[in-house]
Amino acid sequence: MTVCLEGKKVILVPYTQEHVPKYHQWMQDPALLQATGSEPLTLEQEYEMQLSWTQDPNKRTFIVLDKEMVDGDFIQGHPHVEAMVGDVNIYMNDLDDSQMAEIEIMIAETKSHSLGKGLGKEATLMMMAFAIETLGIHMFRAKIGDSNQASLNLFRKLGFEETSYSVIFKEVVVHVEVGDDMEWEMPDSFPRSNIGSIVTSKSARNCLNLTRVTLELPVTKSKHEELLGLLGNMVTHM
Repeated sequence: MTVCLEGKKVILVPYTQEHVPKYHQWMQDPALLQATGSEPLTLEQEYEMQLSWTQDPNKRTFIVLDKEMVDGDFIQGHPHVEAMVGDVNIYMNDLDDSQMAEIEIMIAETKSHSLGKGLGKEATLMMMAFAIETLGIHMFRAKIGDSNQASLNLFRKLGFEETSYSVIFKEVVVHVEVGDDMEWEMPDSFPRSNIGSIVTSKSARNCLNLTRVTLELPVTKSKHEELLGLLGNMVTHM
């Protein structure tokens, strides 16, 4: 993928090897690892991950650049590492629906002047517009840790609605129905209503990692027109 997308505030560029060292630096932050549900990798593993992402036909990844941080003019094919603030991804990994895309957004430069500028919102909308135009996506899904209020608020404002919750443990998991006689204590913050099942591990009952919220947004006719309308405000660099 060589296409770049330029909006009012951000530029989405392909994730290349030149971006890996800074990306790896971001992912040493424990708070960021927790927010994204990620495990720390070595630099070598990060390069391997970057290569696998670019070769995966069911994944699209862009690095998010803050236009105000680009040195000089934007140059197609230049990594512009100095302007990196995060990434945005979609995964077409639903075996029952190839036009369902899971979407993720990460703005990692929390100490820069990029916070509070709406970069994550614009990057997410640009990725969604790109996905429906080039891939025919008709449903978006986001899976977000319940402690990641910034991301939850963003996707709710974009019209995503909560559809399910899951509890994720460190070790091998088994599925159990709510109400089964399990010897573990459900956290007070875990939503008990509208839940069909939870994920737990009998061998790791006290190793709770994350409560994850799943939100979805169907691409209705009006949403399709709204997202395609954004393309008129974007510049595509090939």
